[in-house]
Amino acid sequence: MASVDFGFTLSLLLALYHRPGTRGHWHHNPLTLLKIELVKRFMQIRSYAEVYRRLQVSEEYRRVCGIASADQIPHPSTWTRFRQRVGAARLQLILGDLLRQLAPTGIHKASAIAVDPTFIKAYSKRDPKNNTVGFSDPEARLRIEGRNVTLGYGVHLAVNVAKGLIVRFVVAPANRNEKRVLPTLIVRLIVAGFKLKTLIADPQYSSSLIRSFLSILKIASVIPYPANQMRHVKGLLRVDKLFRVHGPKRQVKLYHKRSADERSNAWLKGFYGLNQLQTRGLENATIHVTLCVMASYVIAIAALKHRRPDLIRSPTLPHQIYMQKAILQ
Repeated sequence: MASVDFGFTLSLLLALYHRPGTRGHWHHNPLTLLKIELVKRFMQIRSYAEVYRRLQVSEEYRRVCGIASADQIPHPSTWTRFRQRVGAARLQLILGDLLRQLAPTGIHKASAIAVDPTFIKAYSKRDPKNNTVGFSDPEARLRIEGRNVTLGYGVHLAVNVAKGLIVRFVVAPANRNEKRVLPTLIVRLIVAGFKLKTLIADPQYSSSLIRSFLSILKIASVIPYPANQMRHVKGLLRVDKLFRVHGPKRQVKLYHKRSADERSNAWLKGFYGLNQLQTRGLENATIHVTLCVMASYVIAIAALKHRRPDLIRSPTLPHQIYMQKAILQ
């Protein structure tokens, strides 16, 4: 029996296709196509061509994805059409259902949320006529950080610091300022039912408008003041050039929990293929990020169902016994 309840997912996906016995072309099981996308991220496979090859030679891969021995293996072009048909909005609904299955961990009751952006490179080169955008991906933008210049998208993550799990995110062009994205992220958290009391963020989020916005919502802000803000006021939360945190002890202790967000960024890139974007456009980038976060949820649910809550954040879990148990029906 599968650890993850895919009942809502299957009903949502089947609604996009014609019913059996009615007119229309034969189609693969859409849940199988979704599982293929998840397995790609579980096993850290870089290309869809490699996924297709492994499905052809490995019975284990086919069994995990729900493909019988006599069934035809879906072609990678089928996966592309599947992602376009489902879209980012429906995948977000599926993601919300998976997050609901993590409710026994108390993930919605956590009062402290850390936010931080990470950036992924676009599947495109710069446009020679306008080097601030992508040539084949005009929605991608440049992000300049020190000596590094990234053409791509920003993934703004909100992480439950107690559980270490991503609870919401916003994907935007890389040049979009974090302060402009934060209100959208906060609203999504509130609408999703999170009892947010404390927000932990980097000094780059520090502004009077952000602090006022959080104050109106009765959310305590644990955001260090940069050196150029409130210079003559002592006792404020600040981070020096050596990344040492100074200020009220309670705020310093809370700010150190922001590392949960950085770990989530690293795990998404290192273990779930976040930095392997091979599609173009903001919508497709959002789909890619959603599938990566979905893979982390599936593993967390599998660990929870097998009474190993200590492993819900384990990025190496897919390579252990739960990979098959997580999605096998």
